[in-house]
This record gives sequence, structure tokens and C-alpha cells, in this order.
Amino acid sequence: MSIIEKWKQCAKELKQELHAIYLACKDPRTPWYAKALATCVVGYALSPIDLIPDPIPILGYVDDFILLPLGIAAVRKMIPAAILAECREKARKASVQRKSRNLVAAGIIVAIWIVLVVLAFIWLKKYFL
Repeated sequence: MSIIEKWKQCAKELKQELHAIYLACKDPRTPWYAKALATCVVGYALSPIDLIPDPIPILGYVDDFILLPLGIAAVRKMIPAAILAECREKARKASVQRKSRNLVAAGIIVAIWIVLVVLAFIWLKKYFL
């Protein structure tokens, strides 16, 4: 397995794990403190204000690569194992369903672009030839 394939696999697993944590936070059985920490981690990830500003070469991303995984790991430890396992299964099933919807959406978008290109050629032909 090449490095790029490993990175893609890790990204896919991380995306699925984040979705599982999101589902767990919506579950009423999840403790409030796990939900609070998850909110803080997501807030930090989306916040334009960082501990170390991103424009600083290399160091700007170090806090993102260290603090975010540590925060996610802490949230995972706070969520009961049974709830997290349930939510991981839901996230896995949702991932499979999302793929089929994405293909339909992509097909519709491609069809719209083809129609627009054909209409543009007809218009150009009418006015310039």
C-alpha cells in the first residue's frame, strides 16, 4: 500500500470516527461532559483563532496536528464504549448510503453542465456564424 493510499484510508477512518462522535453527542445516554468537550474540540477546529497562528511556517499547523487528535481521543474515552460502538456502526452504514446519493448528485450535475455547454454552443453558433 502506497503512502497516498494510507493517507486516504486514514482520512476516511477519521471522517467516519468524527461522524460517530457526532452521533454519540446527539445520543441522550452520552454524559454531558463528553458533549461539552466535543463542542470545545469542534469549536477550536473551526475557530479562526489558533493557539499558534497558521501563517507561521510549520509551527502554525503543529497545534492542529497535536491538540485536535488529543481532544478527539479524550472525547472518545469519555463516551461509553457501548454507545460509541453503536454510533460507529450507524456512521459506517450512513457512509455506504452517502456514496450512492453522491453518485446520483454527481450525475445530475454533469447532466446540467452538458446541457449548459450545448446551449452555449447553440447561442454562439446563432450569433457568431
